[in-house]
This record gives sequence, C-alpha cells and structure tokens, in this order.
Amino acid sequence: MTSDEHFSVDGALLEACASLKSFRRKDGRGKDEPGDPGNPTVNFHGEPRSHATHESTTDPEARLARKGSGKEAKLSYSGNLLVENRSGLIADPEVLEASGTAEREAALRMIGTLGGGDRVTVAGDKGYDTRDFVAQCRQRNATPHVAQKTNRRGGSAVDGRTTRHAGYGVSQRKRKRIEECFSWLKTIALLRKLRHKGVFKVGWVFTFAAAAYNLVRMRKLMSPEVLAA
Repeated sequence: MTSDEHFSVDGALLEACASLKSFRRKDGRGKDEPGDPGNPTVNFHGEPRSHATHESTTDPEARLARKGSGKEAKLSYSGNLLVENRSGLIADPEVLEASGTAEREAALRMIGTLGGGDRVTVAGDKGYDTRDFVAQCRQRNATPHVAQKTNRRGGSAVDGRTTRHAGYGVSQRKRKRIEECFSWLKTIALLRKLRHKGVFKVGWVFTFAAAAYNLVRMRKLMSPEVLAA
C-alpha cells in the first residue's frame, strides 16, 4: 500500500497532563501559602520563567511551548509524524520534549529509519527550511521538498535545483495530508490533552494511536471503491 520514495514530516504540540500552576521554581521558593492551601491562586505576571529555573511538579519532562506568536504557552510535548505521501499511512511516529528545534530533530531521526538506500523525497512546511536541516537531509540521501521562506534575509535553503522539478509541487500538495493524521490523533484518539506523563509513556501512547490510525486508514484503502479506482 505504500511506496518507499516519497514522504512528508510535520509536528504538533500535545498538551501535557499538567497545569501551568504546577510550573514552579526548582529552588522551592513560591510554595503554597498556609492560608491558601490545595489549589492556590497564582499570579505569574511580571515573573520571569524559564526551564533553567522552573519545572512542572506534576510532569517534569513537559516543556512550556506555544503554537505561534501571540498564542498562549502551555506545558506540552512535541508529537511528530513521518507519513508516506501516496497512501497517507504513518511510517514513523516520534515524541520529543517540546523545543524550538524538536520538529527538525525528530524529522532527522525518522528520516534515518528509512534505511539510507535509494534516494527519497521528504516534504515539510517552512519550519523545516533551514540550511542545517536541508544539509543533513541530503547527507541521509533524502531530497528536502520543504516550503520556501522567501521573505527572510538570505533567502531559502532550497533553490531552483530542487523547486524546478514537478515532483516538488506534488510533494507540497501531498504534505498537507499529514494534517488529517494529526486531526484524527487529537480528536478520535483523544491526544489533544494527554493523560500520561513523561516522554516514554507519551511516546508509547502516541505510537499506539498511530498504529490504530493506520488500521483505520488501511480499511479505507482496501475498500472496493478505492481498489476499483
């Protein structure tokens, strides 16, 4: 049902099983007041917080992250997928601690599982358009079909040698199929708000849900209507 040539990568934030109130100083300062025990009132305004000085008392491996500028930060994990373009089946899931580079790190790990034989193409959004990521993809015998950042100083890391081919346009259209996977995982598999703590357990649940998605997707691919087409 799958090819071994054309893939897409993407990542999404999975909200951790921990509240912002649990994100407290590591040195123990700021503990509950005696007159306000249990679920105390907390005001974070004006207090600098970073992972160097703070961590969640509920899930220490969760990291503060946000989807984009202007969005609120939440304790999260980075869930990442490698999807085969033709069938839309998930080839590899990966969960890392949320950070500014987690999606690219996970993508390189997943590309590395493809075996390094024949050259493959890997599509991605503009977040993957960095010179380091593009160079490391090529070292892994993968052609990076990533969306170009044309409005930044220095231009895109991919040039006309890649974008001139018809396959680049096809990859850019097909990569959007990965959003269907994340939508299913977050709504049907109930991963929008996690119920487990720690990278290991979250990764296990994420992989299990990805396998369930593939079973549902395979049933559709094997339907008489699809086979006839």
